[in-house]
Amino acid sequence: MTNIVVPQSFPDQLRNAVRAGLIASAVIGIIIGIVALIWPEPTLVVVAVLFGITLIFTGIYRLTMAFSAKLLPTGIRVFLGLMGAIILIAGIVCLFNPGDSLVLLAILIGVGWIFQGIQEVAAGLAGAHYAPKWFLIGSGAFSIIAGIIVLFLPGAAIATFLIVGAILLVVVSVITLFTLPRAAAVPQ
Repeated sequence: MTNIVVPQSFPDQLRNAVRAGLIASAVIGIIIGIVALIWPEPTLVVVAVLFGITLIFTGIYRLTMAFSAKLLPTGIRVFLGLMGAIILIAGIVCLFNPGDSLVLLAILIGVGWIFQGIQEVAAGLAGAHYAPKWFLIGSGAFSIIAGIIVLFLPGAAIATFLIVGAILLVVVSVITLFTLPRAAAVPQ
């Protein structure tokens, strides 16, 4: 005789807590998406400040690693220290110049897309087997072109990212509300 283990469903309290959390996050997502569409400039300033804060913490982390990772070779520790200092300074500059911060963010995205595109084209030409050759070369070329456009038009890219991101946030949040798990019966 075989014993079949049937997984138990979530306890009612947990299911209702998850449901409440999903509802709250969906409503917040809808509100943030609408705010971003109505007031794009203040939203972009918040994004820029958060980007600057992230850079500051990343720079501090790299500097901490440079000074505390005694087992790493000296060259790597110096590199980490230099990168940490550069990133920390960039973060401070971003906090005091949020507009420049957004341009920097767009440039980083553009450069990332260019490098990703180069890697995909090279993989396609080398005959990588994880995707069809034509697809790798085509998607790589698209990434390179998109990266170049972002580099030359960072302001338009930022505005486009905000609008598309805000719309997607609202859509995903509404979909979340329609796909919630059923509420557990409340004992009476």
